[in-house]
Amino acid sequence: MTGRRHTPRLRDVFRDASGGTDTDSNNNNSNNNSNNNSNNNNEESNQPSQSSQYLSLPSSPTSFRRPRIMSRRPSNSEGVPDERTSLLGANRTSRIRIASAHGSPRVPHLSRNQSYADSVKSHRHHSRANSWGSRLIQALGDRQESYGGIADSKSSLYPDDRVWYDQFTSTDWVHDSIADAYRVKALRQRKDFWGRVYVLFDGAQGWILSALVGFIVAVLAYAVNVSEATVFDFKDGYCQKGWLINEKRCCPHGPCVDWRDWGEVLNGWPFGKDWTEWFVYIVMVIALAVASCLMTLTTKTVVPSAYRLTTLDENLAAENAAHMGDHDNDDGANISPRHSCVDGQGSSSAESAPMIYYSAAGSGVAEVRVILSGFVLHGFLGLKTLLIKSLGLILSVASGLSLGKEGPYVHIATCVGNIACRLFSKYDRNDAKRREVLSAAAAAGVAVAFGAPLGGVLFGLEEVAYFFPAKTLFRTFFCCITAALTLKFLNPYGTHKIVMFQVRYLVDWEYFEIGSFILVGVLGGAAGALFIKASRRWAKTFRRIPVIKSYPLLEVVLVAFVTGLIGYWNVFTKLPVAKLLYNLAAPCDDRDNNLEDLGLCPERAEDIPPVLRDLLTAFLIKGFLTIITFGIKVPAGIYVPSMVVGGLMGRTIGHVVQWWVMATREWPVWGTCSATSATCIQPGVYGLIAAGSTMCGVTRLSVTLAVILFELTGSLDYVLPFSLAILVAKWVADAIEPLSIYDLLTEMNSYPFLNNKHKPVFTSELADIVPRVRKERIIDISTSPVVPAMSLRTKLELLHRAGELDGGLPIVRHGILVGLIPAPDLEYALDNLQDEGSSLCLMASVPTIDDSDDGMPDPTDFTPYIDPAPVALDIRSPMDLVYECFVKLGLRYICILRDGKYAGMTHKKTFVKYMRELEEKEGHM
Repeated sequence: MTGRRHTPRLRDVFRDASGGTDTDSNNNNSNNNSNNNSNNNNEESNQPSQSSQYLSLPSSPTSFRRPRIMSRRPSNSEGVPDERTSLLGANRTSRIRIASAHGSPRVPHLSRNQSYADSVKSHRHHSRANSWGSRLIQALGDRQESYGGIADSKSSLYPDDRVWYDQFTSTDWVHDSIADAYRVKALRQRKDFWGRVYVLFDGAQGWILSALVGFIVAVLAYAVNVSEATVFDFKDGYCQKGWLINEKRCCPHGPCVDWRDWGEVLNGWPFGKDWTEWFVYIVMVIALAVASCLMTLTTKTVVPSAYRLTTLDENLAAENAAHMGDHDNDDGANISPRHSCVDGQGSSSAESAPMIYYSAAGSGVAEVRVILSGFVLHGFLGLKTLLIKSLGLILSVASGLSLGKEGPYVHIATCVGNIACRLFSKYDRNDAKRREVLSAAAAAGVAVAFGAPLGGVLFGLEEVAYFFPAKTLFRTFFCCITAALTLKFLNPYGTHKIVMFQVRYLVDWEYFEIGSFILVGVLGGAAGALFIKASRRWAKTFRRIPVIKSYPLLEVVLVAFVTGLIGYWNVFTKLPVAKLLYNLAAPCDDRDNNLEDLGLCPERAEDIPPVLRDLLTAFLIKGFLTIITFGIKVPAGIYVPSMVVGGLMGRTIGHVVQWWVMATREWPVWGTCSATSATCIQPGVYGLIAAGSTMCGVTRLSVTLAVILFELTGSLDYVLPFSLAILVAKWVADAIEPLSIYDLLTEMNSYPFLNNKHKPVFTSELADIVPRVRKERIIDISTSPVVPAMSLRTKLELLHRAGELDGGLPIVRHGILVGLIPAPDLEYALDNLQDEGSSLCLMASVPTIDDSDDGMPDPTDFTPYIDPAPVALDIRSPMDLVYECFVKLGLRYICILRDGKYAGMTHKKTFVKYMRELEEKEGHM
């Protein structure tokens, strides 16, 4: 399949005398000749200066390569380890250590190909070799080199022998699967005692990672829960017993003298007690939100124009960076490859400015889903993103903005899983295996967010996981159980509950309430779908204002000010979203000390109208604040805010039904329900059902939500109402808005995400999406098996300009497809040439007589990089078969044949674009 390797090779990274990254190919020869002896081991002494803009790189994988001499004759001791050789293994060569904005390697100076992402020479084969933390992980982890025999064979598919994934490319699932099979085969060839021990340890690594990830995720969730509860109360006052004690623990039985409001502390200065407390509240809301935003802005990542994100990412604000001027090009930044070489100047010939996104903003669930599908987003799961997202989440939730921490838990947990994979080379070196751990980690994030381990497993299966084999399912369940048990023992709220809004219903529902439950489901689904439409409209209007688009901090200040302005005076909107959801869903119980005195338990019919007025007011305020808050540059989730909006609506409907029963007690349809003073109607049940229905309308989760609600209540009696309402809500939401919030964000970001859960109706054939064959897009070896390197470079740049960094060039002889060389591998091979201008590259195996006495591989021999058997389909193949090949096999591209001869090639991104156009046509019908 694609990406096969037959000979070992080494990436040589050379640097000029000033300490910058390597220059264009015109300077390759002089750089190589002058720096071979000195630069391989001078990583620590020649650190490049950090640039203000970064191009994101993988946050976790480390590329391991065995030495390959790039000249026909050995010229130095290159590859021989000494006292400065990388500590991650004797088989590594020293590489540049690049400063990172995300806890992963970065390239401050862009070189020839970096505008199209990650040039091989400059930083594709990145390393953590000089990271102290990585060396510690190396010392504790598993780095056995026990694959010798097979790895050295000509047919080896050893995972080291590949070019790592570029930014915004797709994982080669087939290669990674085959590589892992060879790894396991090599490992099992050892029949001695330690060989059997290694086999057992290899099988246990997945379970060790699952337990470790679950434990760490629970500890992080505990830290966030406790910290944000304390900081949240600082807006109102402080506890005299200690500054780190929140109001609930300071006064567990209600108001007390130990808690001092700011109006009391300031003696009413300068506006009087009430107005001073309001002023301090607004200032604290803005201060906490600004602090969270400033932290988030440090995860700024520049995306070159070739990737061109739209302005509707989850932050709903991927922004244009300024066009790079001459000063940028002094650092080697060029938007298109080799423009500086073509015009001979440093001026940029960019067609459009690059884009910017912030990896710590939003919830990150949409991006996690795309990453698990095999799409590469460098730096999104790095250590710095983890730390900033965790700290920023504490501040953003504590500010009182209409956002939640449950969604970001998924992103945080996935970061933990990604970092933990570095412990074991089995997962660190193989992207497909890594995603098994990431799936389990994402599920653990939901488990600690809702206290629902079963719901977490189903969330991974229904929402984020693209490939979910049986063993991954079991390990995910184990990871979720570990996380939930750990958080249960930590007891973050002092209630022995995993989450704050766990409730218990002791009274069963009545049959006449089924109609009310269905109505709640209809309204909840409609509210969720309308929220998606409103968020899209808000992003296309308000966030397109130039000053808002250019200064995201200004938007955060405005949203925080509006939140403090209108949210302070309503008793419901002032509460934290998790506590408000508990009060909306909990049954009336005088013995429950966790319930706030909100007047939600009327005893008579005359007491209900004031409650309805307050609930409706809070519903409008909270709905508006949630719409304008979703997408600002702070860590923010949408799960619980959407549930709160639905809970306010559902609680309103519950009190209406309660009033109806009270007002018409004599009706026989009520049965014994009207016998008690407050009737058997529990408005809290309606609140929780509506909360789940609204969240279903926003996310389109169905079975997962029903199980989460069941685990939150622990009541089998209400499984049927929950399931019925969510079923109806999903039908209604799909009818109003076909896309979930995460489908919308994925589409607007133009991620090449091929939806494996929704297959459109195809009425065409493969020929409809196959472009005509152009000689610039193929390598023709009909007359000679050798091709000039400059010709290959030109063809490669055409692929780059088309955005196909993970594409490939088919090799044709007399019209017959005889192989394919992937674009990343071709770029790697070309960058390893000492004299690209005069080199002729061998593109097919031919009998040779090698009179060289050094026995070293020839760098102009490109046959080890060629896939001799690319997947090919006939041009008359149905589109359903093409869809299954891309989805089930995870292919990047498919070659097309007509009567056995090459007729073109279709890329996965092209197919995704075709599917989206087809779905749009279906939507308009």
